[in-house]
Amino acid sequence: MGMLAHAGAELVSSAEEAEVIVVNTCSFIESAQQESVNTILEMARLKSGKARKLVVAGCLVERFREEIQKNIPEVDAVVGTGELESILAAAGIESVVPDQTIDSPFRILTSRPEGDARAASGRFSRDNWDGAIADLPNYLYDEATPRVLATPKYSAYIKIAEGCDHPCGFCIIPQLRGKFRSRRFESVIAEAERLARSGVREITLIGQDTTCYGEDFGLKDGLALLLEKLAAIDELRWVRFLYAYPNKITQRLLDTIAGHEKICSYMDVPLQHASSAVLKRMKRGGSAEIFLRTIEKMRRTIPNVTLRTSFIVGFPGETEKDFEELCSFVKEAEFDWMGTFSYSDQEGATAFSLDEKISSREIERRRKHLMHIQKGISRRTKKNLRGREFEVLLEGPSEESDLLLEGRSAMHAPEIDGKLYIADVPEGLIPSPGEFYRCQITETHDYDVVARIV
Repeated sequence: MGMLAHAGAELVSSAEEAEVIVVNTCSFIESAQQESVNTILEMARLKSGKARKLVVAGCLVERFREEIQKNIPEVDAVVGTGELESILAAAGIESVVPDQTIDSPFRILTSRPEGDARAASGRFSRDNWDGAIADLPNYLYDEATPRVLATPKYSAYIKIAEGCDHPCGFCIIPQLRGKFRSRRFESVIAEAERLARSGVREITLIGQDTTCYGEDFGLKDGLALLLEKLAAIDELRWVRFLYAYPNKITQRLLDTIAGHEKICSYMDVPLQHASSAVLKRMKRGGSAEIFLRTIEKMRRTIPNVTLRTSFIVGFPGETEKDFEELCSFVKEAEFDWMGTFSYSDQEGATAFSLDEKISSREIERRRKHLMHIQKGISRRTKKNLRGREFEVLLEGPSEESDLLLEGRSAMHAPEIDGKLYIADVPEGLIPSPGEFYRCQITETHDYDVVARIV
């Protein structure tokens, strides 16, 4: 979006108004692939109107490049995850910014030794993918790359790394995104400072694995160092990060979170399972006992830490005993937020060739049962919040009712956690989205809470 806008294109609010439509796709699991295809077909119908170009971008292109072009003739161009600089040509747009060109908006970085070792073992192979180009994506945007903020003006994501070297058997992200590579330390800080000057008050750091940040250029505890620097930016109020790999959570990282008020006491650690047998088959490692020790350390070091995780049920070979072990673990761990995904077979992932596949009906039964357990835990832990006060970032009117406002506490990451509704505002106060207000929890439900501004 930034590159197109920089070249003189005007972004419009609805697809019906657009002359060029770009569909950015996902290919992580089958449901995401289907959603992407449905959107492409929906947008293709608009070519009978104002639209003259339809561009498909992102991960689905890496996976099904030739099939998209062959089966959907309305698509004029495809842009893979490593080809972002070609978006202008794909959209048929020439830069109209005088004396300025976007020669190379990305810095090509080398990977770390672990990535090279994984490559030698075939981790990034996509030989059986029709039309996949030989070169893996290897770009990484920096602070000089044009950008349009797609979030509300007070909140922004910053991608601090790209790609992944982990061998997880259920995942094709390494083949879609390439080897792990970190942005330069100074680049992230520069972007954060610029966003803060423009009015951003909350920054969320993201990457396929944020806890490996800096390893590829020899930085030890790089994420902790980065968080400390970001916490020193005066205009920022909240800093958080997502997707912590469980065996990369160091004591230094926990101490850094605990020691800075601006760093949200929030840990998103996708554990994927708790049975050591399943984790071994997933090529992740770990066990319920190891994870419980890690959780105890997090809670001991960071008072009132909010813990989020996600699990996969129905992985090939997951026995009823394995599933029961996962259920027992969830009961004991008592996560604040939890998501459960049904295993999805993906050609190109090592799990695709495993035997002992589980029926979709049984997978769905297990998913519902695990979420039922979590629902009871969430109802009980949310009930304990009644009467407590929190700083809340107001987001605006609720979609549920004109009588309610919505906001988020530090316990709520953008878009993925439960809702915080505000039902009572002091007389004479006109709440403003993007501002912080002290709120008291007055009512709780299974996942959502209701509060009043005090």
